[in-house]
Amino acid sequence: MAAKNFGCRVVNRSKSPVVFMILFALLMFSMLADSIVSKISLESAAFNQKRDYQALQSPKVVRNIKRNVVFPLPLTVSKQNKIIRVDNEHGIGKFRRRRLPEYEIFTSDELTNKFHGRVLEFFNHGCEVHFFMTWIAKVGSFGRREIMAVESVFKAHPNGCLMILSRTMDSVQGYRILKPLLDRGFKVLAVAPDFPFLVKNTPAEAWLDDMKSGKKDPGEIPFAQNLSNLLRLAVLYKYGGVYLDTDFIVLRSFKGLKNTIGAQSIDVVSKNWTRLNNAVLVFDMNHPLVLKFIEEFALTFDGNKWGHNGPYMVSRVVRGVEGRAGYNFTILPPMAFYPVDWMKIGSFFKLPKDSAGWRWIEAKVWQLKRQTFGVHLWNKQSSKLMVEEGSVMGRLMAENCVLCKHVYSS
Repeated sequence: MAAKNFGCRVVNRSKSPVVFMILFALLMFSMLADSIVSKISLESAAFNQKRDYQALQSPKVVRNIKRNVVFPLPLTVSKQNKIIRVDNEHGIGKFRRRRLPEYEIFTSDELTNKFHGRVLEFFNHGCEVHFFMTWIAKVGSFGRREIMAVESVFKAHPNGCLMILSRTMDSVQGYRILKPLLDRGFKVLAVAPDFPFLVKNTPAEAWLDDMKSGKKDPGEIPFAQNLSNLLRLAVLYKYGGVYLDTDFIVLRSFKGLKNTIGAQSIDVVSKNWTRLNNAVLVFDMNHPLVLKFIEEFALTFDGNKWGHNGPYMVSRVVRGVEGRAGYNFTILPPMAFYPVDWMKIGSFFKLPKDSAGWRWIEAKVWQLKRQTFGVHLWNKQSSKLMVEEGSVMGRLMAENCVLCKHVYSS
């Protein structure tokens, strides 16, 4: 009886033993080959998975390494990692490029396109002094301390105008925060800045393009801090006025100040300044020193060194141009804007423990009222401190507020 075997061939087993054996051998060989191929495929997949895993893990080490350090990485890397080859005196190395944080401040839209017109319109209403602040953070973070700083501006300058450069504050929630001041007739406005417009035709224009295209490393220092360092310079160069940090309490009018920067510290013997600071800047439009600041920022930017693009930057520039023709500016002593060092700011928030301490508070408040334009609070050190009623800061805040709510809160 014929039977169908192996597809469509019909074989008579009794008459074709040789053919049967050949076909059986072919079947066994086919099964063995499939097993070998499967094993090779599994081993290959495991090897590739392990290789990709190693490639993904290796760059994590780079985040804690200084930018100039070159060290070997696997030759084969996952496509998910952006690896840049760099040539230097030690040969070819690789590092992981940090991605630029996604900041809405870089976004151009219908709101930012109106920026220039809004600035001109706002300052065209008899402003005694033009003030600027920057806020590159969530609107909900604009708290009591920042409101106190804004209040102090208007306590000393009832007819002044304050513009807060901030996309997040230029919103319904931001308007609600500022409304109590607006209801009292004070001129304050939050405006989403047009960052590309502000740096256009300055040395920072190329810096911004390189940063957005990934040619520059934003660094490990919070990038918002460095954006604020540049934004304050750009807006002063474009329009002129007074820039203040949001942790600065104004005590006296700035009306008489012109092209001024403050020293943070001085040499106790020579009385020469040793470091300047950029928390307070007063400059005319198109001032050459501000342009020099912008140029230095763009050319020497380093996002891994705290203060390099801020206080240390203005110190470097002024040290290089001081005494040269064409620059006209004034350097005020620490008592003007930085009457207390950041390491000692805590003493301004606390009540004294004895009669000597009370006498010190009275003397300090008296001195500040007569010699100081304002007090920088060094928020990084003092933001969590409570303002104790009767302390130096308690006295100053209570006397320089206009809403006068939550004075004794952090």
